[in-house]
Amino acid sequence: MGVHTAADKKIFVSSLLSEIRKNFEAIPTTVEVKRGPKHQYSIADCLMSGLAMFGLKYSSLLQFDKACRDDALVKSNLQNLYGVKEVPCDTQMRTRLDAVDPICLRKSYRTLFSQLQRSKLLWQYRFIDDYVVVSIDGTEYFNSEKVHCENCCMREHSNGKTSYYHQMMSAVLVHPDIKEVMPLCPEPIIKQDGSKKNDCERNATIRMLDHIHREHPHLKIIITADALASNGPLIKHLRKVKMRYVIVVKPDGNKSLFEYMNAFKDSDLGCVNITEKDGTIRRIKYRNQVPLNESHPDLFVNFIDYTETKPNGNTYHNTWITDITVTKSNALKLVRTGRAKWKIENETFNTLKNQGYNFEHNFGHGYQDLTTVLALLMMLAFFIDQIQQLGCGLFKAALDKLGSKKALWERLRAFFFDYFINSWEDLYNSLIYGHKAVPLQPDTS
Repeated sequence: MGVHTAADKKIFVSSLLSEIRKNFEAIPTTVEVKRGPKHQYSIADCLMSGLAMFGLKYSSLLQFDKACRDDALVKSNLQNLYGVKEVPCDTQMRTRLDAVDPICLRKSYRTLFSQLQRSKLLWQYRFIDDYVVVSIDGTEYFNSEKVHCENCCMREHSNGKTSYYHQMMSAVLVHPDIKEVMPLCPEPIIKQDGSKKNDCERNATIRMLDHIHREHPHLKIIITADALASNGPLIKHLRKVKMRYVIVVKPDGNKSLFEYMNAFKDSDLGCVNITEKDGTIRRIKYRNQVPLNESHPDLFVNFIDYTETKPNGNTYHNTWITDITVTKSNALKLVRTGRAKWKIENETFNTLKNQGYNFEHNFGHGYQDLTTVLALLMMLAFFIDQIQQLGCGLFKAALDKLGSKKALWERLRAFFFDYFINSWEDLYNSLIYGHKAVPLQPDTS
């Protein structure tokens, strides 16, 4: 029985964490938190501790604090695996991270993305020509009627009560045939974005698109999104940042477009009919260069209508608009691009909520940006896991051995608490072959 070696790694977690640590060390702050005279925990240690908390899938900051406090083994493992020199307690971590500007974390997302590019993993995501598909959507990750900070959005209810919440717009690189999704840095939705869902998401989306365009100017992107994005201002902005799109469109949001399309006979439309071997029938109808709506009669889009009928009679129907000319040869690919939008819900938000990341749990709120910083660290930990699942032989072998993400996280934490671990390579080999294969030194205290 042999162990896995560096040859089994196309991209490895230790190098990812090392680069992220360098980014964190460059983040400035003016807040001082002292533990005795002349002592201050570094921002890098606080951020890496937060990243470790989400990487190890702790359910709360308090649980992480209890596990780390006065435990030489855990502190040694945090040093060896995450580069944490001194582990702050929960109060000090919250205070330090509350003062971090969330925009300072963007560089670490770019760093991970660069690793995807250098390892050639990114090019697996090319789908139409040399374009990659990026799905965007908004999600809420905090809501309370009592706890709030200066950056909370507010929602007035009909019963006179006020709730406070945090939301963010997210963007993830997706491919219809690849399970793993690669997140770009989310954009917080702030109070200044407005009180209506449409306004909030639209304003945050425009900022996010600007960031993506500035940070990845040569990346050829097709944006896929839900019907909230099928509006003139956002489509014009996509043109400005040179991104293509395949966006869901609905009659209640673009009534005149559907009235315009309903005036055509089927003979006036392009049509693709496909019958699969299992009996599934796909019918695509399309027309190029139709006006978006009455508010933007000079803005022309291409319309796709898709119906899928299964042998058991179940049907799926959806409609999209795109700026890519629809043809018989690319119609099905455009449909698959539009349907890949749901990967941000299924493979991203649902994973964060249900597979150990505890996305909707309040790890700490603070007075300024703590909630947002923690949400970005959680998404960063998810990004690292997705990269490993796609391109690290050691991680994939450990996941195959244990059979599920839940079992992997549980066994990983067990080893983390019971043995002194010198490296991620030792940890993964122990997960695959057992702790005697490396071997690891047990905690004898």
